[in-house]
Amino acid sequence: MVARVSTVAFQGIDVLPVDVQVQIAAGLPAFTIVGLPDKAVGESRERVRAALSAIGLALPSKRITVNLSPADVLKEGSHFDLPIALGLLVAMDVLSAEDVGGYVVLGELGLDGTLAPVAGVLPSAVSAAASGKGIICPSASGGEAAWAGNVEVLAPRSVLTLVNHFKGTQVLSAPTPRVAEAAARRLDLADIKGQEVAKRALEVAAAGGHNLLMIGPPGSGKSMLAARLPGILPPMDARETLEVSMIHSVAGLLSDGALTQARPFRDPHHSASMAAMVGGGMRARPGEVSLAHGGVLFLDELPEFARQVLEALRQPLETGRVSVARANSHVTYPARVMFVAAMNPCKCGYLADPNQGCGRAPKCGREYQSKISGPLFDRIDLHVDVPAVDVADLALPPPAEGSRQVAARVARARSIQSERYATTDAARINAEVDGELLTKVAAPDADGAKLLSDAARHMNLTARGYHRVLRVARTLADLDGGGAVRRLQIAEALSYRRVVLPA
Repeated sequence: MVARVSTVAFQGIDVLPVDVQVQIAAGLPAFTIVGLPDKAVGESRERVRAALSAIGLALPSKRITVNLSPADVLKEGSHFDLPIALGLLVAMDVLSAEDVGGYVVLGELGLDGTLAPVAGVLPSAVSAAASGKGIICPSASGGEAAWAGNVEVLAPRSVLTLVNHFKGTQVLSAPTPRVAEAAARRLDLADIKGQEVAKRALEVAAAGGHNLLMIGPPGSGKSMLAARLPGILPPMDARETLEVSMIHSVAGLLSDGALTQARPFRDPHHSASMAAMVGGGMRARPGEVSLAHGGVLFLDELPEFARQVLEALRQPLETGRVSVARANSHVTYPARVMFVAAMNPCKCGYLADPNQGCGRAPKCGREYQSKISGPLFDRIDLHVDVPAVDVADLALPPPAEGSRQVAARVARARSIQSERYATTDAARINAEVDGELLTKVAAPDADGAKLLSDAARHMNLTARGYHRVLRVARTLADLDGGGAVRRLQIAEALSYRRVVLPA
């Protein structure tokens, strides 16, 4: 007899069904796992053997073969432990095939039979619900699986608890969906003295989901401004929460199986590799740009990142997704982010400072900024100078307006965009609008159109730059109440375009 248990393998955030087939046959004692397992799956033999021994069961002295079908799909991760163990229990007549036949099973076994949390429970539960099955997962991941909706979830703490449940001597209660607690205190824009232009650009970026670059000398507050961006962003809706949580579940980043509505804020160090930034490695895991999906990817000291790492961001910033192609895998992850970056104007940082003037200006600035390619600069909607704060400003009382007031304006602008794009799947915020829809929703008045046309010629705007000016102008109009795009908004949007240093 061949016992069968359903589980899954992952290809990006896509779930592939896997059939765990267990056979106990006469022959020399052996325990073999076939079906392209990786090292973690191969080590399941010892974990399963010890876990079953912990509940008083010994493996028979026969030939045990475990086949993970389809055999040509790489099986990775420790979540195969539990389905293999259940397959053995069915083959040993401890459980019946009907007990486990209606479930997708995931879980890592401890040597004492307890179950440890594993990655990918949320997408697995969604897939199980779509196929009309339930899901068995560790107790620590039960709250995550419960978000899948109309699906039966069994979340035992150990193999013994699960066996008792099927035997009817113990009843497992259904887990409840968990929501992570919000941070007790967020950083507030009221902490920053001066920098009103930069604060305005931060508000515009948050309102429309636009990319932002801040350029200024050391200590001018660029990183402080970026750190306060999450405090003015609206919480994610249900659709966004599910999208983000699916990625974080596959990456194993959901703490205690709890979902959060707070938007991701990722700020990798400038030593990050290409695989860390866009995804990859042996298991083609999501990179920082995908882990920031739906939120903010902040790169401080932008020119200090390796050039090839920055160039790898060009496609995700344009398309909102990243495809990781490797010899043994080809996966695609969502990567629609707000790209926020900060940099000094030159290597020493004091290019335009009258008190600490750069001795190699303007060559120092040109060389330093040339580390960033023109195409990457062109994908950034808002370029803003962040000058050094005057000492006199630091002695002033805190500004009257803080993150709460700014967040209210951002929420109103986002609400206008939600209503505008409710009937289309092409966009949800202004930063995603393109093509015919952009010309329809962001068409400026006659004066604005003339100003944009003249500026496009004098500033040598690319087609991408032209459309990004329209997107920013549309956001500025939404912050003003959602009316038509006028000359005033076009002028402000143009002021945020990059000015190239003279030769």
